[in-house]
This record gives sequence, C-alpha cells and structure tokens, in this order.
Amino acid sequence: MYWTLELASHLSDAPWPAAKEELIDFAMRTGAPLEVIENLQDIEEEVDGHIYEGIEEIWPDYPTKEDFLFNDEEY
Repeated sequence: MYWTLELASHLSDAPWPAAKEELIDFAMRTGAPLEVIENLQDIEEEVDGHIYEGIEEIWPDYPTKEDFLFNDEEY
C-alpha cells in the first residue's frame, strides 16, 4: 500500500468520518483510480466497523500546511 498526494486528493471530499466500506464505496462512485480502491482494501481494521475521522488516520504521513515551508507573513 502506498499513498501519494494525488491519490489522497481523491478522498478529500469523502464523507468523513467514515468506515472502510463507506470509503471504498465513495472511491468507486467518484471514479477514483484503482490504486486508491486497492489501498483502501488493504487497510487493516483494528475493530470491525472502525470509523476513520480523516485521511490522517489512513495515511499517518499525510502532509499538513505546517509541513510546507510557506511564510504567510510575507504576503
């Protein structure tokens, strides 16, 4: 399983919080690439029916605004 920003962007409008099955259904309905669906299927659930609050729970290394060296004060 691997994630990229492009793949993760297909889940940006997902109905968070959501269960694994809901995310797979969302990805299929919105025409996400096969890699996104395969990645979601590879997620191991701690508890059956676990609810994910956001992409950060699926991809812990998901970059946030703080990860980019952007200085808002300059603009």
